[in-house]
Amino acid sequence: MRINDDLTKPVIVHAARLDWIQSPAAGVERRMLYRVGGEVARATSIVRYAPGSAFPRHVHAGGEEILVLEGTFQDEHGDYPAGSYFRNPPGTSHVPAAEGGCTIFVRLWQFRKGDDVQIVRRPGEGEAAQLRNGSEEARVLFYDAKERVSIEHWRPHSSIAVDNHSGLEFLVLSGDLTIGGENLEQQSWARLPAGKRLEATTGPNGVQIWIKDAPLQHPDVLPMPR
Repeated sequence: MRINDDLTKPVIVHAARLDWIQSPAAGVERRMLYRVGGEVARATSIVRYAPGSAFPRHVHAGGEEILVLEGTFQDEHGDYPAGSYFRNPPGTSHVPAAEGGCTIFVRLWQFRKGDDVQIVRRPGEGEAAQLRNGSEEARVLFYDAKERVSIEHWRPHSSIAVDNHSGLEFLVLSGDLTIGGENLEQQSWARLPAGKRLEATTGPNGVQIWIKDAPLQHPDVLPMPR
């Protein structure tokens, strides 16, 4: 399966308009944003857990990055309410579940060699970042020489510009913004190749946005199993 796999082209997906697709686990459904592969895939998705659902134990051979969007995501290590962010590096495993149901944003098989630090950020955690014009709050969730992941709040009716030297990926968490005449609302996801600057105008409620500043695929990304 291949979905939005041409990393040289900008892409915008209004995920809230997509149908939910059943996963192999009962009560767990997905909206696929980017995918290369079958059930084991290099993928970016929004995943919904029905109340009481769970996914069998599995090992993250290619790493897993998660942002909890709604409800409380759970595993044997604890509960993660909306706004929680974590990185499960290659070799880690868990049994994900959601007693009360939840929705998460998840990226699989996109870790690079040597990216092996496990990160857990609770809601509101993360180092305060320098504010760009039009921003009222910014927190860095993860940063190293190859990636910067942040959550930012942009003021209503603001013009926002984000330089793009490596590649940008972002997800609208709340509010709305306009890019090139196209309106992006909650759960809209976009990806811009290096060199294409993000220029946006926020709506009347402003925007909360998750942003990854990194190559859209690392040169040393972990290889998929054959």
